[in-house]
Order: sequence, then C-alpha cells, then structure tokens
Amino acid sequence: MAGPAHVPVLLDRVVSLLAPALDRADRDRTVLVDCTLGLGGHTEAVLSRIDRAHVVGIDRDPQALELATSRLAPYGERFTGVHAVYDEIAEVLEELGLPHVDGVLFDLGVSSMQLDVRERGFAYAEDAPLDMRMDGSQGITAAEVLNTYDAGDLTRILREYGEEKFARKIAAAVVRERAKEPFTTSARLVELLYAEIPAPARRTGGHPAKRTFQALRMEVNDELAVLRRALPAAVDAIGVGGRVVVESYHSLEDRMVKQAFTAATRSDVPEDLPFVPEGHEPALRLVTRGSEKATPEEIEENPRAASVRLRAVERVREGGVAA
Repeated sequence: MAGPAHVPVLLDRVVSLLAPALDRADRDRTVLVDCTLGLGGHTEAVLSRIDRAHVVGIDRDPQALELATSRLAPYGERFTGVHAVYDEIAEVLEELGLPHVDGVLFDLGVSSMQLDVRERGFAYAEDAPLDMRMDGSQGITAAEVLNTYDAGDLTRILREYGEEKFARKIAAAVVRERAKEPFTTSARLVELLYAEIPAPARRTGGHPAKRTFQALRMEVNDELAVLRRALPAAVDAIGVGGRVVVESYHSLEDRMVKQAFTAATRSDVPEDLPFVPEGHEPALRLVTRGSEKATPEEIEENPRAASVRLRAVERVREGGVAA
C-alpha cells in the first residue's frame, strides 16, 4: 500500500494566524490543540517554526494518529497525541492538566490519508468497501446507511449534507437496488449515480459521486453534531490572547462556524444602548474579515483547497459565553 500524500491547505496562512497567540515573548511555553491532526502537516509546521509551541494533537482515527505520532517523533515532548473525537476538547485538556490553551485549530472534512488509502472507502475513484468511518472501530458504516435508512432519511442526508439536487431520485434508486442485493462496495454505488443523475448535470460540478459520498461520510461520522459541540468548547478553552482558527470545506460547516464566532464576538448589552459599559465589551474579536479563500495559485497546486473557508477569532478578555 502506497503511503498517502499530504498537502496541508493554506498552511502558511494558518501558521501566520496562530503565530501571535503561540509565539509570545511573555511565555516560555505555549500550547496549540490541533483538533484534526490527520497526518500532522499543520502541527509539524507550527512546531518547526515556533520554538516555544507545544501541540496536543487530537484525532479519532487511530491509523492517522499512529502515522502522525511517528512523523512528529523528532519534536519529542513538544507533541502529545490523543485518540479522541474533537468535541471532547474539555475532557482532553482536563486529563492533561491544562486549564486553558493558546490556540485551537480545526481543519475539517476528510483527511488526505483517508481519501488516498483505498481500503478506507472514502474515495469514489476506486472500488472499495463502503466504510467511511474515521474511527473504524466503532459506529455504522456507509454500507449500513445505504442498506437500512428509509428513502426519506436518505433523501434528507443527500440534500442537506451533499446539496444533491437529485437526492429523492437517488434515494429511490438505492432502496430499489438494495432489495435485489445489499450495497457493499463503492463501484456499484457510483454506477447507480451515473445512471440516476442526468447527463447534463454530470458534466458540471465535478464527479457525480462527489456529493453523495460527502453526504454519507458526514452522516457516518456525525460531523455536524460534533462540530456544533466542539466550537463553543474551543472558544472556552483559549485564554486571553488565544486564537481559534477553523478551515471548513462545506457550506453548512462554514455557516455553523460563522454563527458561533458571531455570537462569541457580540456584546451582551442591548443593541439600542448608545455605548458599551466597561466590562461588557465582547470577550472575543474576529481576526479574519468574513471567510478567507485559497488563491488560484494554491488551488492549482492543491485542488482540495478549492472549497476552503478560513475563519479565526481571538480572546481579548476573560469571560463571555460561547453560543
């Protein structure tokens, strides 16, 4: 099995956003929580460029965690790998005796390793078992979703998570075909999608299986619910001067991040009050203006950067309630 490729998205920009929080002259040691460690590309860049930074790397995928830990071994005690889901930030930090940290990073979606290793079943380019679990030791597989969900639930998933215009048509076809034989591998699903998505629609918007595979992956791993819990936990985890940086690749994820950051940076005084009383200023401020996107040059070099949306906030005072 060939080793997976790994090209971190917006690497330099992410490090530059984290640097003011991690490279502070008043600290001998700063801590970043990389909530989506993957193969450790962002973490390696932070450790190599910011000498006082330590990283707690969280990943729900044991295989990715093992590979990243091996890759980051030269940094010794500056890196700590933790097998957990990233909505468990508070529990992880409590176990490590860290009341707060200086930075939290999320690089959402599927990792390079999961896409590139055929056996994981995330990619539609090759025939593979329909698994898609980020932690293969627990939870339902994509095959189980296809073979057991009713047409209404399949339609909802494809429409909400995949933004698939032909969700109802595809769901009906899945229910019809699974009655003949259960779905087990990706090739049969891809074949069905080619048959059900009209030819004009197949010619635009990338591979016709892309949206359905994305929807199944998000359902299998409960990604939106995990993110909904993780964002306020991340905001609560940073101390004054700390930053939360999020890279998202799906409109629902980015909307959730935008709403959480807007709520966290809003003052708690009534909008019609002509001034903000001392002590009632927002506890956090937006670092990015809206969401930042990859440049055409980066997209050409790394096609996975095409849909990225990058947002960041910084804690400017104690207090505040994450929504």
